[in-house]
Amino acid sequence: MRKISLVWVAAMLLSVGSTFANDGENENPSKSLSVQISELLRDNSLSSKHVDMTAFVRFTLNEKREIVILTVNADNEVLEMFVKEKLNYQKVNVQEYKVGRAYTMPVRIAG
Repeated sequence: MRKISLVWVAAMLLSVGSTFANDGENENPSKSLSVQISELLRDNSLSSKHVDMTAFVRFTLNEKREIVILTVNADNEVLEMFVKEKLNYQKVNVQEYKVGRAYTMPVRIAG
């Protein structure tokens, strides 16, 4: 009987230990950032000729967790201005980031 209770206690300790080992914070900060950026760009008044165009945005985050646009490379100047106006100095919710780290992200305008 004593061996059964020892096995039961060991099983409980192992299950509790494995539960605490999984912290649940497996969210990728870059993914979360890209989702937030797509939400910021969602409302647009671009014409149909700008649909399916892609711009490559290089940006950094400052101390206030605001996006600071460094460059926007696109074939169309209207698209460049749109991305700069919508994203520059917009605050994002990112848990772990390094101030001044440069990120590059493609942005595609869908119809």
